[in-house]
Amino acid sequence: MIQTQYQVTGMTCGHCASSVREELGELPGVRQIDVDVPTGAVQVGSDTALDPAQVAEAIRTAGYQLVR
Repeated sequence: MIQTQYQVTGMTCGHCASSVREELGELPGVRQIDVDVPTGAVQVGSDTALDPAQVAEAIRTAGYQLVR
């Protein structure tokens, strides 16, 4: 499994984390998602490398922004 860490801005609560998990979980190959709201760190475990544009779009759909 490939582990990739992302930095997300705008999350303030557990509901925020759930929204991010829900959207990222829809991407093909995603198996694990850990969200740390206070730091904005999002760790994603996937079968293959994820397309950064798809990750950014999923986070944007959840209502947040990926830090590049």
